[in-house]
Amino acid sequence: MKTTYTAFEELPLGAIKPGEWLRDQLRIQADGLTGHLEEHWADVGPDNGWIGGKGESWERGPYYLDGLLPLAYLLEDGHLIAKANRWVEWSLGSQREDGSFGPERIETVNGDVDKEQDWWHYMIMLKVMTQYAEASQDTRVVPFLTSFFRYVHKTIEDQPLRGWAEARGMEMLLTIHWLHRKTNDSFLLELAAIVAGQTTGWTEVFRDFPFWRKVEQWDWKTHVVNVAMGIKAPGVRYELTGDAKERDAVHRGIDSLMTYHGQAHGMFSGDEWLSGTHPSQGVELCAVVEYMFSMEQLTRVFGEGRFGDILEKVAFNALPATISKDWTSHQYDQQVNQIVCNVAPRSWSNGPDANLFGLEPNFGCCTSNMHQGWPKFVSHLWMKDGAGGLVAVSYAPCTVKTEVGYAGANEAAAELEVTGNYPFRETVEISLKLSRQATFGITLRIPEWSIDPTLTVNGELVQLQVNNGYANVTRNWGSGDRLSLNLPMTVKTVNRNLYAVSVERGPLVYALPVQENWQLLTKREKFHDWEIYPGSPWKYGLLSENEFQVELSDMAYQPFDVNDSPIRLKAKGQLIRDWKMEGNNAGTPPLHPNSDGQPIVDLELVPYGGAKLRIGEFPVIGHPLEARKHM
Repeated sequence: MKTTYTAFEELPLGAIKPGEWLRDQLRIQADGLTGHLEEHWADVGPDNGWIGGKGESWERGPYYLDGLLPLAYLLEDGHLIAKANRWVEWSLGSQREDGSFGPERIETVNGDVDKEQDWWHYMIMLKVMTQYAEASQDTRVVPFLTSFFRYVHKTIEDQPLRGWAEARGMEMLLTIHWLHRKTNDSFLLELAAIVAGQTTGWTEVFRDFPFWRKVEQWDWKTHVVNVAMGIKAPGVRYELTGDAKERDAVHRGIDSLMTYHGQAHGMFSGDEWLSGTHPSQGVELCAVVEYMFSMEQLTRVFGEGRFGDILEKVAFNALPATISKDWTSHQYDQQVNQIVCNVAPRSWSNGPDANLFGLEPNFGCCTSNMHQGWPKFVSHLWMKDGAGGLVAVSYAPCTVKTEVGYAGANEAAAELEVTGNYPFRETVEISLKLSRQATFGITLRIPEWSIDPTLTVNGELVQLQVNNGYANVTRNWGSGDRLSLNLPMTVKTVNRNLYAVSVERGPLVYALPVQENWQLLTKREKFHDWEIYPGSPWKYGLLSENEFQVELSDMAYQPFDVNDSPIRLKAKGQLIRDWKMEGNNAGTPPLHPNSDGQPIVDLELVPYGGAKLRIGEFPVIGHPLEARKHM
């Protein structure tokens, strides 16, 4: 009898290694905050409770490790592996006779001591342990987790999920499912049902979504990071039940979030809680990386291309936009229309420094949690289809090593290499090396935005039959076979509130860069705080009739650098007289922009992620529904 329901299977950490620009991105991350945070930020420094200290012993150490560990193993960086393994070894060695583990005295960053059972911080470390087990093949992890979950099973009904843990119980479910796939222990499914029952009812929240406008007060169900994590909860429940209502809730939830709170970069707003569609509302970095992880899990469970489309849009736009190009500073909140990053009050629930680029702007959760974004993206670029075949979730450059074909007589060792510098280029090249010929499927995600994609195998055209965003090619493959997938990218404008538009080409969103004047606010040994002030006009609208021109240039080490963008768009626009600042932000894009007397000028748009000051949502000049002017 089938005990869990999933469409795809994850590959273990390390089976997929980044290539081309994506490997460079991980190296930049390792040379910046992720590789050096312990030495420069006390919260995850030597006194952290998760390595035996007396300091912060709640979520920040596990958060940091949840990105550091996969980064270390993906780069095969011995120094970083040793740094990450120190934390793992402490946790493995901390397990008590009853199965519990971790710091005995849970002290938050504020110095508060938690006297009740709090399950939340364990949930993060459990995810770390599964990644470590996959990458290291350490046989201690499975019995360690089994012992811990027996402790949970005996304890959780008397000490149920509450607070953050109640809102995020699906994170524990992920590890329970992982362990059950390893051991088939029946008590784990019983425990999974208990945890699912104690977790916030996200299925009901998303099926009949009640948050239709900017939220003005705290609630667990509208906190943007909880929402970003919670969107996968119906999918994780589906693994237990196979109930179609769970899939329906996910789609309804995403539709509602983007209708009432959607932003041009693929995320929904949330400068702490859901904040509407205004392009100057903030989006928290923690929510960005958690939404990416949710899309990766929803892809695994449901096998639908839509989740890969969302994943790529967020990864290629929202993630790099909120981190400096050298990975030495980050924002707590980013804005689509971001014209100044400074200490100033805004119509957010966060503090006045939330959009600075710094070490710990507003609150340190993002400082510790931001690191998982790129590494987990890499480890979910490809999956297995459950029948010996491979599935492309994204075409970012990488190398995949795994077994393919039917177990037994037809199984072969495979190495699959993806090149082409997607998404900055349209054509993806995939080459195969096999230990022997084997029959299996290669399932290719066909993005919704792609019109008339074409595939050749060894130079011969192959017809694509797309189902749920994927096209399968099953044949007898041999070493040296090559696939070439062309995904034509056309420039389009996307209608937003008040007839404003954003500009997209493929999975990339494009923005008008504003000249950046970085001013040092707080100097430290390595990771400083910066304000950024504009050095060029920002109040541009786009002409309604625009012929966008695409210009390509060489790939740079950091493609998300406004000065080295490997692709740019040329467009026509005008300065708008009546577009004003509101509350230290770019104001609402005018419904009827006044550009009288302003010359039509050439504008150069760059990938959104590279411009730290930018306009990403434009008023439209000469809209067909523009009111006629009286002479």
